[in-house]
Amino acid sequence: MKLYIGNKNYSSWSMRPWVLLKALDIPFEEVMLRFDFSEGSAFYQTLAAISPVAKVPVLVDDDGFAVWDTLAIAEYLADRHPGLAVWPQDRQGRARARSLCAEMHAGFGALRSLCPMNIEAFFPEVGTRLMAENAQLRADLARIDAIFSLAVGPFLFGTFGAVDAYFAPVVMRITRFGLPLSPAASAYVAAVEQTPAVAAWATDALAEQDFVAADEPYRTQR
Repeated sequence: MKLYIGNKNYSSWSMRPWVLLKALDIPFEEVMLRFDFSEGSAFYQTLAAISPVAKVPVLVDDDGFAVWDTLAIAEYLADRHPGLAVWPQDRQGRARARSLCAEMHAGFGALRSLCPMNIEAFFPEVGTRLMAENAQLRADLARIDAIFSLAVGPFLFGTFGAVDAYFAPVVMRITRFGLPLSPAASAYVAAVEQTPAVAAWATDALAEQDFVAADEPYRTQR
């Protein structure tokens, strides 16, 4: 399989399936496309040839079948590898994990817009200001704190799975913007950051040394 992704420093959606594949030891080839949002860029041309939406991530199976939504990718991996713990084993656990992924997929707009993922940068002073100014951000963080506090053992359902991969970019946002959490939620954040697959993504992000202005609302290029 091939997984097409964007810059690891910025691409939160790309991070989710990459981390899941790595954590479950599913072999795949990474194809990194540098973010370039200009018309006719190689980024768009490459993606348009394999996906009708021309966005990352895209998983292309060895027979050429493409899956271009992160939830669909997780479900496809679960179907393709039924013996792996993509989702919890029990029916109610699976339903709850899927509900949480869907909630992340469609919600937390204030957190995602105000605190974009930027792994190489730390903005605690920005985070403090945003929390003071924005009630919706505070509401998003309160809900995230409640979710993270549900962790059973180090992860949300005991072992690292799709739902933890889904919240890995949220963990990056929280730590980089210094957003406050309860002790229970902070323990989950630490466990996710220390997961080898997540740590490997972060290491690669730091090695990029790339600056994409469209993803930098709080910095100018040095």
